[in-house]
Amino acid sequence: MNRKDFLLNAIPAAVILPEVINGYSVKAMTGSSPLVQALMRGTTLTDHVLVIVQLSGGNDGLNMVIPVADYSRYYNARTNIAIPENRVLNIAGVSGTGIHPSMTGLQTLFTEGKAKLIQAVGYPQPNFSHFRATDIWMSASNSNQEVYSGWAGRYLNYEYPNFPTGYPNTDMTDPLAIQIGSTTTLTTQGPSVNMGMSITSATNFYNLINGTTDPVPSTPAGKELKFIRQVNQQTQKYSSVIRNAANAVTQQVTYPTNNSLADQLKIVARLIAGGLKTRVYMVSFGGFDNHSVQVNTADTTTGTHATLLQRVSDAIKAFQDDIKFLNVENRVVGMTYSEFGRRIKSNSSVGTDHGAAAPMFLFGSSVDAGMLGMNPTIPAAPTVNDNVPMQYDFRSIYSTLLEKWFCLDKAIVESLFPPNINAQLQSLPLIKAGVCSGVTPPPQITGEKIIWNYPHPFTVGTDIFFKTQGGHTLIQVFDTLGRLITTPVDKEYAAAMQDKVHFAADALPPGIYYARLQNGITQKVWPMLKVR
Repeated sequence: MNRKDFLLNAIPAAVILPEVINGYSVKAMTGSSPLVQALMRGTTLTDHVLVIVQLSGGNDGLNMVIPVADYSRYYNARTNIAIPENRVLNIAGVSGTGIHPSMTGLQTLFTEGKAKLIQAVGYPQPNFSHFRATDIWMSASNSNQEVYSGWAGRYLNYEYPNFPTGYPNTDMTDPLAIQIGSTTTLTTQGPSVNMGMSITSATNFYNLINGTTDPVPSTPAGKELKFIRQVNQQTQKYSSVIRNAANAVTQQVTYPTNNSLADQLKIVARLIAGGLKTRVYMVSFGGFDNHSVQVNTADTTTGTHATLLQRVSDAIKAFQDDIKFLNVENRVVGMTYSEFGRRIKSNSSVGTDHGAAAPMFLFGSSVDAGMLGMNPTIPAAPTVNDNVPMQYDFRSIYSTLLEKWFCLDKAIVESLFPPNINAQLQSLPLIKAGVCSGVTPPPQITGEKIIWNYPHPFTVGTDIFFKTQGGHTLIQVFDTLGRLITTPVDKEYAAAMQDKVHFAADALPPGIYYARLQNGITQKVWPMLKVR
């Protein structure tokens, strides 16, 4: 077999897509798969798009979203990096909580009713390894199980079960999903093949739409590279549709310069407005692993973290303005996430260490704007091991978007998640009513005291009292490291009522434990203190 025959047979077309747009190499989550065909039918909405923004490195949620109502405890926990209370930006319609002063763009989106803050998102037994935690978020698995497909990939595979056989076709000519700024990740991995395409740099994107390629060196290796690129171009089924979509857009709003996230989102807006039927776009922005020198000590509102947050905020605001200008705003919802948050207490290096739960943001004209959840519980005397207790399971964010944005039946949504997770999925008020016909949010329990314990503090055990609205009710107890200690309640209630359950803690060390109630879209975290 000669070199050409070997390459043609050994390199699958769906894998080699080193086409470039704006310097970002592109790999497409391709597909004329049954997923897109199903979305093209009248039973489901066909034009909704989800843009996922990954903040790589573990973002410090407590300096991104500041608990103003509990400012004294917040300041006490991180005196060397705390944001001054008088510099915190207000959030429209929200009291007692604000955002970092560099995030003026996001503040404007809240004012316009186009942003949603979700407090303390995480999962039981959090993993503090960047690689493993990222896999958990991308696969939507439990922390103690290995899952080799991604949550978005399973969604696409459900809609297009035979992909990539027979794609592209007349029903679906476009990639199923596109990731910019990286190789295709686990998020779009289906059960057998990856459903996505990647644009690895903005330069690659613009080379693609301009019909140019980067020059190769005049060496034997350069000649090999040129040949592989030629094979790639010959076998790439989606380059022409991407080029056509990009060329259909000739004017966009001005994006911030020296901002790689803005560069990526500008491409996404261009492809959406250009007519691609692609359902999922992923972009990434790194640098959030701030163990040291997170802020400038002379002014804690400036420094590494402030710069990162400003770029995220400015990029998202420009993107939202752009899709409005391009008349596709009502089709797009965006989501930010990081693989984990940081500890409550800052370290002596003017930084923060790997932690558990952290806030997420949704953005778009279709989001149910405002804040979901409450300020995290901060101990009066925090230690280096204290974590932000989880309020919302990140899988519930995913499942709600699949149900209320992509309009899948709830039973189908549940089938897309690993075993033993379905009972934990909540249907949350993230998307405006009416986006999907027939979808109405369940009632939410109102009032502050829906979970408490007595005696408090306690020495051996305590009773946990709670109110349920009926339906599935879950109570979990976590320690300050975010580890799940026990699940004393996980069952259905026929009607609204008050109940109690005993928490036996005689074998546990003294300290703070968090009882978390989940009932429908309602959740509440209650701190419990065990003493000697």
